[in-house]
Amino acid sequence: MAFVRAGCTMAAMAIDPAPAARAPRLVSLDVLRGLTVMGMILVNATAGMFYGAKASVFPLLLHASWDGLTIADAVFPAFLMMVGVAIPMAARVPGGSGLDRGTARRIGGRTVRLFVIGMLLSNFYWLMDFDSGAWRLWGVLQRIALVYGACALLFWTCKPRVRLAILVAILLLYWPIALLPALDGLPNDILLRGHNFVASVDRVLLGAGGHNYVQGPEGYDPEGLLGTLPAVAHGLIGVAIGEWLLARRGTRATLPLLVAGAGMAAAGLAWSAAFPIIKDIWSSSFVLVTCGLTTIALALLHALLDHRAGAAERWPWRIALAFGSNAIAAYVLHMVTGGLLNWDLLLAPYGVALGLVPPMVAALVPVLLYMALLWATMAWLRRQGWFVKV
Repeated sequence: MAFVRAGCTMAAMAIDPAPAARAPRLVSLDVLRGLTVMGMILVNATAGMFYGAKASVFPLLLHASWDGLTIADAVFPAFLMMVGVAIPMAARVPGGSGLDRGTARRIGGRTVRLFVIGMLLSNFYWLMDFDSGAWRLWGVLQRIALVYGACALLFWTCKPRVRLAILVAILLLYWPIALLPALDGLPNDILLRGHNFVASVDRVLLGAGGHNYVQGPEGYDPEGLLGTLPAVAHGLIGVAIGEWLLARRGTRATLPLLVAGAGMAAAGLAWSAAFPIIKDIWSSSFVLVTCGLTTIALALLHALLDHRAGAAERWPWRIALAFGSNAIAAYVLHMVTGGLLNWDLLLAPYGVALGLVPPMVAALVPVLLYMALLWATMAWLRRQGWFVKV
């Protein structure tokens, strides 16, 4: 990772260029990316209060135990879709125009760097103490890396219709794949946690050494190998939306985005009757519902912020812009400093708040204080014109 100033010739991030580096741009994309990063931090910090401080928290801020959908389940997919949206926005050329050696090298380099950073973060405590448990191969940044790499390569090498065909094929074929008999003989029941072919692949590959996030005979990794396939389809939906927005630059796209988002969400909900919404295996219905919700959010932000000079610099949007301008840096900083939530400095206000407000609200006090510290750092970087390049 390296710092670059706005106005330099290098892109500011692996996922998208710095806000000041290219113009004009749709500020709604930066705000939504910031909101998704804030959501990811909020969800992780809330889980830290729930599991670490044994605090009562709002259930919607925790992941569903298996099937179902909460707010917590929707934020990472939203960021992943924005990864796809950013690819044509950064390229500024039609998709399928061919992949030269320099572009392939940049895509490969960024993919590897993101994956390695993710590996380091996933094994942060293991690297400090090898006896603390087993190392983990997968994780959030690793999935972002693989989705970015696959979608970027497909953007440069395939025309939109070919990418659409690949997207549809992945979503359709993933359904029967998930219903195949488990490799380790566990009875297959898509509604039981870990009782499916997708989870069994993780157990066979990494389960013996305890290297999955969820361990045991029903264990698996929520960012595991096969689940990356529909995640790539997730990113390709973002690529298609990014191309569509580029083709209609300068025009309002709120209504078409709302219709597309509602259509995907409705299709995903209908499909969920047969293939349930399950984040941990990234089911096809989960892809459509979360992409639909993200597209609706993008449409609303587009109506509020784009083509309105300075709108995003007002509160509260400027908070999201600070996180969105350095999205990967904000997430990495959060992963490194997450232990601050266990410090008495942040838990003391929680104890005071318990006597004044309901317990679930009180649990948000240290979480919001922690997020304010991260925002102050990101806002300072943005004021200085510094953007992290991965």
